[in-house]
Amino acid sequence: MDLNEAAKLLGQARHVVVFTGAGMSAESGVPTFRDALTGLWSRFDAQALATPQAFDEDPALVWGWYEWRRQLVQRVRPHQGHLAVARMAAHTPELTVLTQNVDDLHERAGSTSVTHLHGSLFAPRCTECTRPAPVPDTTGDQPDEGRRVDPPRCPHCDGLIRPGVVWFGEALPQEALEAAAVAASTCDVLLTVGTSGLVYPAAEIPRLATRYGAAVIQVNPQPTPLDPIARVNLRGPAAEVLPSLVSTAWPQ
Repeated sequence: MDLNEAAKLLGQARHVVVFTGAGMSAESGVPTFRDALTGLWSRFDAQALATPQAFDEDPALVWGWYEWRRQLVQRVRPHQGHLAVARMAAHTPELTVLTQNVDDLHERAGSTSVTHLHGSLFAPRCTECTRPAPVPDTTGDQPDEGRRVDPPRCPHCDGLIRPGVVWFGEALPQEALEAAAVAASTCDVLLTVGTSGLVYPAAEIPRLATRYGAAVIQVNPQPTPLDPIARVNLRGPAAEVLPSLVSTAWPQ
């Protein structure tokens, strides 16, 4: 069985990289950019809001959109797949978690030292001096129907605070990208979960791992461009496949 083959690879590995994409978070109820939205946000193309130009033209609109997303993430919970990834750390000499997701679901599930390739909803920063800024306290707010919200000002330079995510047209954080490249080139197994394999440069990470001899295991309900390079393709949702994979690799 493919599951047994994947479990054997995982159980023998000394360094495992887990690389997760939007499909992982979607199973917890985090909308992807392709999902239909409601209220104010139904009138906008999500990808058009995720640009530096959009923030320059209408900071309140873009900040409100990201506050809606952040508060939505705070209301959802990590699923069994997130918990399974965290459990791997107890069995693997070295585990590296790389994610394209901007939420904190891996951390809330118990994973540590997560590298966020596309930034985080929980790491706002100043547009001028780039200093980190506190996450706004929005207890009691109801963001469900969407609203425009003026972004806060930096206490150091009075610059506008922006979401700490990577927008379309922006480069990935160099430190995160370098860490991902090192991990991919030194691992024995790369487990790619819920990613389309289409968004570059992050999509190059599994391909880099194969070039350095690692076995790629893919978990995804649907075929992706990563199918041909994967040693094992496991079809199904992460919340079901990952717990089964971990329990097969390391029986209690």
